[in-house]
Amino acid sequence: MKRVGGLKRHVAYGVSPKSADGKTPLFQLQEIRQIVNPMLKDQANCYLKTLKPSLEKEGVFLLTWSELTEKEKESVKKYYNRNVFPVLTPLSVDPGHPFPFISNLSISLGVTLKHPNIDEKLFARVKVSKVLAPWICVDPEQTALRYVSLLDVMKENLADLFPSMQVLDVMPFRLTRNADSDQDQEDAEDLLEAIEEELRQRRFAEVVRLEHGPNPDPWMLKFLMEELEITEDDVYELPAMMDFTDLAFIGDLNLPKLKFEPYTSVVTPAFAEEGVGIFSAIKMADQLIHNPYESFAASIEKFIRTACDDPKVLAIKMTLYRTGDNSPFIRSLIRAAEQGKQVVCLVELKARFDEERNIYWANELENAGVHVVYGVVGLKTHAKTSLVVRQEQEGLRCYAHIG
Repeated sequence: MKRVGGLKRHVAYGVSPKSADGKTPLFQLQEIRQIVNPMLKDQANCYLKTLKPSLEKEGVFLLTWSELTEKEKESVKKYYNRNVFPVLTPLSVDPGHPFPFISNLSISLGVTLKHPNIDEKLFARVKVSKVLAPWICVDPEQTALRYVSLLDVMKENLADLFPSMQVLDVMPFRLTRNADSDQDQEDAEDLLEAIEEELRQRRFAEVVRLEHGPNPDPWMLKFLMEELEITEDDVYELPAMMDFTDLAFIGDLNLPKLKFEPYTSVVTPAFAEEGVGIFSAIKMADQLIHNPYESFAASIEKFIRTACDDPKVLAIKMTLYRTGDNSPFIRSLIRAAEQGKQVVCLVELKARFDEERNIYWANELENAGVHVVYGVVGLKTHAKTSLVVRQEQEGLRCYAHIG
């Protein structure tokens, strides 16, 4: 999204800065395509010839619609009518309905339609909502681990969405939009405002890639290329699946023998001594912690959590690059600020594809009274550091974590 997008912008603007190894943007794009296409085939072969057969030996079946029994098709059809069909919204393109906006990385079904009394073909798009499970268990009791792809089920039941039309062809596809920014953030007077504007622009950025399923309808492919203003060099065929992350549900199946034994991190010896506080342990000697082999919760998290609740701690300063939705650090910093401590947090807004989340947490921190710094213009802060200022008998002492 970003690297290829940047190269395509260079080509479009007619500028040709060479890479460190002397390659022009156009040459790099051609080279990327030559490398990516064989990779996609290798990926598909790995899934079809290795992963699927291996899973079947363990009783997990990833099926197509044609592989289902009649009883299973009936069961899946009931599931579709009850849980999928009401969510779907078909959008056809005709003189009264322009080509719809398609968001970045969303999967759609492209449908070639024909009215019984008109020769002209029509295009329709059905978005595959992310609220729908990508694989459907064909056994309602879930006693057998047999699953069918949601895309396959939708394809087989398209007639329900277009009752008065002939469905000539169907093709799953996905767009990738340019995530490269041509804004000069070094000249921005307000970094937060500049990042927010970049996010708004990114949603509607030009398309840099069209991925589609096998055996595409030539008419539909040509239609999409014209509407999206792309060339054949931007089109990639996916021989197996549209999104392999849809297979993540397999990891949640109750198949313990197929999983690695869970690893339990050990507590750093200095922090495991009974009756010795974390500040006392650090004061005695610097501590080198190997995460994840040594417990993160019993070291770094405990360090910040203890600082938040320690009445002797006057200030906490920290950098944040990427934060999860349930970050313990966010909760601790907010609690510390609410207790009247001086809390400063550098939130890196330029964390690629996490900008929106970081802006949200920066606002939450500010609302709680945390002094927030929005990164450093011209630089990207990856470092994970924190500084705790504590009032001790001999005066102020600083405790730091560098990760």
